[in-house]
Amino acid sequence: MTLIDKKLNRRSFLKVSTLAGGGMMLSFSWLAGCKPTAEEVLTMPDEWFTINSYIKIGENGAVTLFNPNPEFGQNVKTSLPMILADELDVDWKNVFVEQADFYPERFERQFTGGSNSVRSSWKPLRTAGATARYMLINAAAQTWNVPAGEITTSTGMLEHKSSGKKAGYGELASLAGTLEAPDPEAVKLKENADFKIIGNSKKNVDGAKIVTGKPLFALDHKVEGMKYAAIVHPPAFGMKLKSFDKSSVTSLPGIQDAFEVKVFKDDYGRNFFDTTTFPEIIAIVGNSTWEVMQAKKKLNVEWEKAPDSTFPMAGRGGQNMDIKVPGGLENSAAHKEKMAEYITKPGNVQRKDGDPEGAFKKAARVLERTYTAPFLAHNTMEPMNAFADVKGDKAVIYGPTQAPESIMNALSSSLGLPKENIQINLARMGGGFGRRAYSHHLVEAALISQKIQAPVKMVYSREDDMSAGVYRPTYSATYRAALDENNNLLALHIKAGGIPESPLHANRFPAGAIDNYLAEGWQIESNITIGAFRAPRSNFIAGAEQSFLDELAEEMGKDPIEFRLELLKRAETNPVGERNDYDPKRYAGVLELVREKSNWSSVPNGISRGVSAYFCHNSYVAEVIDVSIKDNQPVVENVFAAVDCGIVVNPDAAANMGEGAIVDGIGNAFYGEMAFENGVPTKTNFDKYRMIRHSEAPKKIEVHFVESTEDPTGLGEPLFPPVFAALGNSLYKATGKRLYDQPFQPQIMQMENLRM
Repeated sequence: MTLIDKKLNRRSFLKVSTLAGGGMMLSFSWLAGCKPTAEEVLTMPDEWFTINSYIKIGENGAVTLFNPNPEFGQNVKTSLPMILADELDVDWKNVFVEQADFYPERFERQFTGGSNSVRSSWKPLRTAGATARYMLINAAAQTWNVPAGEITTSTGMLEHKSSGKKAGYGELASLAGTLEAPDPEAVKLKENADFKIIGNSKKNVDGAKIVTGKPLFALDHKVEGMKYAAIVHPPAFGMKLKSFDKSSVTSLPGIQDAFEVKVFKDDYGRNFFDTTTFPEIIAIVGNSTWEVMQAKKKLNVEWEKAPDSTFPMAGRGGQNMDIKVPGGLENSAAHKEKMAEYITKPGNVQRKDGDPEGAFKKAARVLERTYTAPFLAHNTMEPMNAFADVKGDKAVIYGPTQAPESIMNALSSSLGLPKENIQINLARMGGGFGRRAYSHHLVEAALISQKIQAPVKMVYSREDDMSAGVYRPTYSATYRAALDENNNLLALHIKAGGIPESPLHANRFPAGAIDNYLAEGWQIESNITIGAFRAPRSNFIAGAEQSFLDELAEEMGKDPIEFRLELLKRAETNPVGERNDYDPKRYAGVLELVREKSNWSSVPNGISRGVSAYFCHNSYVAEVIDVSIKDNQPVVENVFAAVDCGIVVNPDAAANMGEGAIVDGIGNAFYGEMAFENGVPTKTNFDKYRMIRHSEAPKKIEVHFVESTEDPTGLGEPLFPPVFAALGNSLYKATGKRLYDQPFQPQIMQMENLRM
């Protein structure tokens, strides 16, 4: 491993190459998957010339573009280079894509999560591409002795029309790479109308490797002398290690050692989880994954209850705070009792408009409903794993992580090494969904490698991750609406909370559309580890909110879409309150589009139809779900989605991502559930934790995008939250029963005869 100089300024990052860091680079031309003719594809050049951190150009005009962000199936390894290529003005068929490793000084925000990859990279990548094109133009101007302003570019060619001089990028790349990079703020970017690649679908650059089983994932990685490791964690939340007998496994075939791995802490003196201390674990090291996993079953170990604890952590605003973690072995039955109790107590007021208390006193009637949802496991298809090689004062880490910058602190403090001596190489992930934003598995592998002074691959079993993982919190929300004698809406009151966080977004719709509005939040402490789960908090509160609005519309005798549009019109023309986080016009736009595309008012025979809409991750989504009843069971027939996420970089890939979010949402709405008994998860593998099956996917999914000139916003997560209410609202029409608790399937099974 060669470590690189990390002392770079903003202008320098546009001028240096990631190649100086060595590392593991994966390269593939998308055209190889399409079997083009030999004349269509440039061969690998004999020499590459670095233009900036993101771009290198071969002497034959071939272009390598570096994808800075971790890839876990959302297609950023294709869409981000597309942005670069368009501003660079090259032919996509001559582009090779490589996965960049973690170099924060050379690449901005190497994080995948929050549906923010394209949004946050849009301007930096366009600037990097345009800067490289600027440097090539100036190289041509120097070579031809003509004004740079008279030189044009087109698909990898430079031209000075008045003199007739032309050259490919490869001919001038060597000189361009030596020129001073301009101030990024002074570089002129393309007008949207001039895009040639952005907005046109391109195939996944890793597609052929994925379907043919080529090495792409950390699980595929091997080096000579590598050992294998498995970990043993406490059998329940609220327990910690007391002692273990090393000799109970070290005599087994292929087992080298067993030892304790101490808790790790980041720069704030806490462990990497935001919600609880991570207990000591036991590592078993041997010659194969099979042998170490078999040894786990025979390890003689004793656990004890963990006490209450308090530890400092950094808050979202940068301030330090103390987090209290209760001891004890928690139960889901007790969780439900506590949440029911908190519903009756005053919460923390997060927004108040008008006089909601007075409006409820004057109400002719009040509609009140409570919604709940359980803990959820992430269940990434690729198990958690990591490779580490820590020797002396150097460390190389290779594994699936959404947040390499966040885990660097924990690696540095745990290993006792400066950050500049640690290289994190990024592997393609077999799913993320927020789970791999918590990359403790990288630290565990690093500590094991440091202990044995040899390279090691550590692999979790499915049971490891499902029983000692990071979960979506369990939530509850109560909605109350005050109506007058003429069915006019007087006030709305939301009280939402969870274990151990609240899902409330107080300034989102319908805030700003109702004169009298009250939003309260609450939370209950827990020792169960929770973390980001696809569309955090929104994945629950959207379902509760949109289900209640549907029931409220029915109570008021209004069409569900028209009712929402009326509220949004009020928020647009005469908004209430000082801050509303959404644009009501764009919100209304997706509802109008989905109404059109689903032919909302013409419901086919045998179909029950529900609608939902939500704003999160800076994007707007409305969905209509069609359900039929067959063999006394609901079947999802069709899903129509309307999305406003600004400019869509790669339309086919965007639609695919939306389809995946919809299927994921349907599966979680019907079946997703994790419960705990005495701190022990009740489900540890897919024999009990029910996932959606291929045959249960909708027969048809249509994803429609609003034509937009706005900069791109989020996409991987926003299509997920609306699913829950759209499905719940359609199931109500199909069965005649409102479903207030997730998952839906257990309640459906109790219905003797469905209505249709």
